[in-house]
Amino acid sequence: MPKTTIKPIVKQLKELPATAICGNDISSSCLYVSSLTILYAGQYAWISLLIVALVLYLFRKIYGEVVGAIPLNGGAYNALLNTTSKSVASLAATLTILSYMATAVISASEAMQYAHGLLDNWPVMITTIILLFLFMSVTIMGIGESSRVAVVIFVFHLSSLIILSLFCGWFIVNNGLEVFNKNLSLPVQGSVTNALFFGFSAAMLGISGFESSANFVEEQQRGVFRKTLRNMWVIVSVFNPLMAFLALAILPIPEVKLHQEALLSHLGLKAGGSWLSFLISIDAALVLSGAVLTSFVGVSGLTERMTLDRILPSFLLKRNKKGSTYLIAFSFFLLCTSVMLITKGRLEALAGVYTIAFLSVMVLFGIGNILLKIRRRNLPRPERSNWIALLLAIGMVILALIGNAIMNPAYLNVFIEYFIPTMLIVVIMLNRVFILKLILNIILYFFRPLERSVRRLHAGILRIINKINEQEFVYFTKDDDVATLNKVMLYIKRNEHTRRLKIVAVLKEDEEISKTLLSDIEVLDREYPDVKLEFIQMKGEFGPKLIKKLSKQWNLPINFMFIASPGDHFPYRIEELGGVRLII
Repeated sequence: MPKTTIKPIVKQLKELPATAICGNDISSSCLYVSSLTILYAGQYAWISLLIVALVLYLFRKIYGEVVGAIPLNGGAYNALLNTTSKSVASLAATLTILSYMATAVISASEAMQYAHGLLDNWPVMITTIILLFLFMSVTIMGIGESSRVAVVIFVFHLSSLIILSLFCGWFIVNNGLEVFNKNLSLPVQGSVTNALFFGFSAAMLGISGFESSANFVEEQQRGVFRKTLRNMWVIVSVFNPLMAFLALAILPIPEVKLHQEALLSHLGLKAGGSWLSFLISIDAALVLSGAVLTSFVGVSGLTERMTLDRILPSFLLKRNKKGSTYLIAFSFFLLCTSVMLITKGRLEALAGVYTIAFLSVMVLFGIGNILLKIRRRNLPRPERSNWIALLLAIGMVILALIGNAIMNPAYLNVFIEYFIPTMLIVVIMLNRVFILKLILNIILYFFRPLERSVRRLHAGILRIINKINEQEFVYFTKDDDVATLNKVMLYIKRNEHTRRLKIVAVLKEDEEISKTLLSDIEVLDREYPDVKLEFIQMKGEFGPKLIKKLSKQWNLPINFMFIASPGDHFPYRIEELGGVRLII
């Protein structure tokens, strides 16, 4: 049986450091999304980027409601885990990990490409791997150290963008809008509607990183999460359309296409001279490096949660003195490095993985919000998204997915090549008992009588199965009827590998357990003979202290404890319960 896993107390991040960690990723998008959107939408690129800002505004409420109701690490995975099955939640987790992997590798490589432009003979491949190793080390040092590095990069980046905007504005004041008017008069390929649609589809890639804050919400102070969403929305809404507008006002569109890989650096050269171009290049290298840190922090929070839920191997939860799950960071570093080596630094194919994975996660988060409204309607939450806005937001992201598939049909094939093996690992972990039993049956069928070596293998597999199934789970009941308890049993049988369940009733001093509940549990005991039911009633007050006490007493991880969705009068916030899961 695994040792009890209680997450150590870590630094609770304030608004600026929390925003910086996720903000470096989303704010770095202006380095590429302006030129990308102009490539597809031409002179209407800034309008497409404003539409993206509107969609992101709708998602502020969606993320605010879901994470406000269930403020635990994991993002879309956590939202779906507490509203549907573990297998569906694992799909969201797999897509999120792929998105982080692609973001880390592409951002690290692009950062070193910018450095290569500043320094001759800069070995991009080697320095990209060194950069990945550096931010793995920063992550292992802990969330506090990670946030300090992120804040320095974030402040420098915003300062650089403001300086660039001021010089571009002064350039326009002195030279007028002649270039912008010429760009406006250029013919549009197809129609204006097509230009806006494909520009919007491309521009949606500029909000990658918005989901990251939800993956380390437990490391943020109370109330900070919603502020990070607001801050990221403001950054995207201001700088992305502004940079596209300034580029169109200063540079002819053919010149934008010619310098699309380093558009802002070229814009700085045009508006302020070589020093400003140099500043923007330095900024680009730094903030893209910051996006690598975002990926490491986000994937660490998500993977830790998945490992606690027995979706990934338990050895990943080993911690250092700082409380960091260093094996998760190291494994992610190995994954990113292997991708760099396999692709030999040619990362165009990863754009497909990044595009589909990221947008799919946004859709799944919206679906999680729908399920939360339907299945957890009584769960307290600080804000609620509007149904029309929710459906509109999901529809817009689906449109962006369709648009990217039309623009880059090869992306889907590349995505599948990465998605299938990643998902296969998760499927094996979710179905490992079935797979082990299948192996046992094959052994028994082909090897009779059993040889000594085969007998040892047979016995070893049986021990593994028994160890997995011996993991105990707890459900806290409050006079639930037999139908509710039956839902609990069905959920556990479908989602967990176990043969042991404690049903615990916590009663106040003057309360007594109902005879109906006792008889209902006896019915369940007969209906589920393969699960050993143990009913426990105790006097006390249900809350965080009791949960931690029982977790230590029974050597049971808190996330293996379940409750029904609490109502508005529940005295504790969900995050105060330490990771207890909602299953009905």
